Amino acid sequence: MDRAQSAALAKHWRWELDRQHLAWLTFDKQGESANTFSREALQELGAALDAIAAVKPKGLVIRSAKDNFIAGADINEFTRFATAEEATAFTHQGWETMQKLRDLPFPSTAMVHGFCMGGGLELALACRYRVALDDPKTRFAFPEVMLGIWPLWHGLQWLPKLVGPAAALDMILTGRAVDARRAKKIGLATEAVPLRILENAARMVTLEARAPRKPGLLDRLLLRFGRGFIAARARKQVAKRVRREHYPAPYAILDAWVKYDGDPFLARHDPACSMQALFEHPTTRNLIRIFFLQERMKGLARGAEFNARHVHVIGAGVMGGDIAAVCAMRGIRVTLQDTSPERLAPALQRAAELFSKRLKEPRRVRDAMDRLIPDVPGAGAASADVVIEAIYENLEAKRALFATVEAVARPGAVLATNTSSLKLADVAAQFKDPSRLVGIHFFNPVPQLQLVEVVSGANTDSTMAQKAAAFVRQIDKLPLPVKDSPGFLVNRVLGPYLQNAFRLLDEGAKPETIDAAMEEFGMPMGPIELADTVGLDICLAAGKELASKGAEAPQVLLNKVALGQLGKKTGQGIYRYENGKPVKGQPDAWTPEFLEALIEPYLAEAQAVLAEGIVADAELIDAGLIFGTGFAPFRGGPLHYLGTRK
Repeated sequence: MDRAQSAALAKHWRWELDRQHLAWLTFDKQGESANTFSREALQELGAALDAIAAVKPKGLVIRSAKDNFIAGADINEFTRFATAEEATAFTHQGWETMQKLRDLPFPSTAMVHGFCMGGGLELALACRYRVALDDPKTRFAFPEVMLGIWPLWHGLQWLPKLVGPAAALDMILTGRAVDARRAKKIGLATEAVPLRILENAARMVTLEARAPRKPGLLDRLLLRFGRGFIAARARKQVAKRVRREHYPAPYAILDAWVKYDGDPFLARHDPACSMQALFEHPTTRNLIRIFFLQERMKGLARGAEFNARHVHVIGAGVMGGDIAAVCAMRGIRVTLQDTSPERLAPALQRAAELFSKRLKEPRRVRDAMDRLIPDVPGAGAASADVVIEAIYENLEAKRALFATVEAVARPGAVLATNTSSLKLADVAAQFKDPSRLVGIHFFNPVPQLQLVEVVSGANTDSTMAQKAAAFVRQIDKLPLPVKDSPGFLVNRVLGPYLQNAFRLLDEGAKPETIDAAMEEFGMPMGPIELADTVGLDICLAAGKELASKGAEAPQVLLNKVALGQLGKKTGQGIYRYENGKPVKGQPDAWTPEFLEALIEPYLAEAQAVLAEGIVADAELIDAGLIFGTGFAPFRGGPLHYLGTRK
């Protein structure tokens, strides 16, 4: 079969030789918006490499025809594995294909733009060189640990030998991404160049065929003699974040690297790190489930042809200011309104700190600050695509504000409230067109938390809700459609959970015991420390709804608020805070019954939300509570946990 016939049969890969006898291999997965490795795509890649090798080119450049490079393995393949043996066979196929690329007798270069993740990064590592587009959207990462596995196609072997063990393990153990400039600095990228010279840079690097990079002397010594020492230090850091019984993957990564140099086939009989042990672990199944839940939430914004170019935020408090900063950081022009320049100043200062931390490069920080425009008179409301109200929780104040906003806003603009406790129907009661109002409910801290509840009232136009969801995705958050109901999903479920924890305090339980029990359950933070972080005054106010139904507020909560000991923000709440950290004593021992008593109100309220149809289905409730409250991801979500616990 000649090259033309072979190319015609391929669905996902095409290649050609240029005048300099350089081969260009393009990945363009058929029928998909992103490149991922299925069995078929791997098989075609192997065949293409054989065909290219047969013509003996001067070199090979691998590129993508999509908006990004390669997203990694097709996660749908994981759902089709009936046995661990099938998972092993897929791993072996990827392992052999990447090795075939690495063994080519001529230089090869990965020309990377956009995300280069998982198996895509392993393909890039299999190449002799990596030329990256110098753009904030270019990201290199190994996210496998977040799926409960590790890079099984040589990634754990090759990355430490390229960039050194410290930088490699930081990426592999956390799933953290690095941009093109950071990749160049640590030696992952051979070059980081602007778009206008990207293709030519890949060509020249390949044809020059310079000696491949080697790590420094210290890294080489550590790789040869210090793996145990490095792994021990890394294991201590991992233990601060997750328990092995809950999340075995990071511990398996360290064991596999120390004992077997990251070779999954040498490790196949070791229960501490074998592929079979990980694939069969319930955490892996649940984390893969969460991946699909996250993808489903991203898909909820599809279908709305809406892209906000200008957002107007009213209220420059912590919430409103941070909403404005996140929008500006994502490339949107933002006008931020409050009653005086003095009230705007703290928000602008926080934004500058966020931009400096996240964007790093001075030019990008400056550009983001230029997009964030102080607007005391509120002139921006008349031209904005999205107007977000984030003032204090007072119904009359919000009604008065929206009377002004509705009168000046463009007809197609999204009018949104960030209210967490008021009903949309009440806020919109004096609107001329109440169908325009939608809830876009962020959570604090806005830069960290992914979930945003998109609230539809009885009168909300579905088109406005779809636009709101599209806007949420535009700023890289996860939209969750919810119906207008007190507390929506997250606050409604958290309310009884926190109130119950305070009642246990009233009954004599130690706060350290309550928090330690729930952290062992898998929560990122115990309910008492969470309440201190939110603010005890806010927790008391949120509990008034329960009190109106005959439940008395917990005495310890009343006492603390009366004393002005409101939590972390005042330095004293249930805990005392030093340098922003709670000072805790030793917890008492607890029983399984104690733990069940702590979590049952949370689970019961999640069931009630489902029964009342506040959220469309159980999967979205699970997703919302994982991404909104941090419910133990390894358990797969509260309703999933209820259905599977023994």
